[in-house]
Amino acid sequence: MEKVKEIQHFLQKNDVDAAFITTPDNVFYVSGFKSDPHERLLGVMIFKDAEPFVICPLMEVPDLKASGWTFEAVGHEDTDDAWEVFAAAASKRGIDFNKIAIEKSHLTVERLERMEKLFKNAEFPRLDEQLNDMRKIKSEDELIKLRKAAELADHAIEVGCKEIAEGKSELEILMAIEFEMKRMGAEKMSFDTMVLSGPKTASPHGTPGERKIQKGDFILFDLGVVYEGYCSDITRTVAFGEPSEEQREIYETVKKAEQAAIDLVRPGVRAMDLDKAARDIITDAGYGEYFTHRLGHGLGISVHEFPSITGTNEMEMQEGMVFTIEPGIYHPDITGVRIEDDVVVTADGVEVLTKFPKELKIIKA
Repeated sequence: MEKVKEIQHFLQKNDVDAAFITTPDNVFYVSGFKSDPHERLLGVMIFKDAEPFVICPLMEVPDLKASGWTFEAVGHEDTDDAWEVFAAAASKRGIDFNKIAIEKSHLTVERLERMEKLFKNAEFPRLDEQLNDMRKIKSEDELIKLRKAAELADHAIEVGCKEIAEGKSELEILMAIEFEMKRMGAEKMSFDTMVLSGPKTASPHGTPGERKIQKGDFILFDLGVVYEGYCSDITRTVAFGEPSEEQREIYETVKKAEQAAIDLVRPGVRAMDLDKAARDIITDAGYGEYFTHRLGHGLGISVHEFPSITGTNEMEMQEGMVFTIEPGIYHPDITGVRIEDDVVVTADGVEVLTKFPKELKIIKA
């Protein structure tokens, strides 16, 4: 497996004996095995000069083997001390462990303390940056899956728009979207679908509920779909009935800001330059205080992953990076508007994966 070899090369280069990868998304990235272990122990142990193994709940070992993992599969029962099972599997390699790289952003203090007791002479350097660096550039196979996930997300917005009607609740619209996505073969939604209406659109992370659609509302959809392990993430805001002049002004400002950032995407441009391009337009229009979050985030196996597209991130864009661009204005006295697309950096510019139209859609009330 190429990812295993790449991590082994990293270990050899840095004289680290082994790496223990525990984030479920990174386990999937490295091994091809998708699991939600809940509180149970899951991980991939990769060695500098020995065969790797995956440890997982015993009941998931058949699924692990079916995923294409050809190395050792170590299962633990619920009545086992999973860490003792893990330590026994590691000790079979006959290695004197001095350094074991771990995901410090994921491993809990309790779990780290267990590892310190099991490997008394070991140090535990960070593996997080190496995994981030590997995952930030998408292969063509990954891009195919991301394009399909984006295509499904576009259709989900279309379904949501068709469901809008006076008196219908946010949750009713949400259920129709998710039912259709399952019918079309989506693995699951990338995150909890958001359908927000009226004043609730001014909450960037609002919760859909029983509020019923009313004439004059803006309706904000924020959703994503998982396709073969890869996520999409799209936001569109539409009007139910003719919008007010202020609503329209906010919408057009956000649309202009989003497009300015998209137009700037290409290799060598810094993340902070993208954020600034969008934020300056919103600030110049007088709404700067109502744009309260970063411009975007990396996208792939995780719906939020490295890098963060913020006004302080000096990282330069590279070909194959995939991330969101999602400026917003959230004015509690008027409306909230966010427009979000998934983009990939190409050799000389940008490809926009999400394609649902961004001209203000006005649905007849």
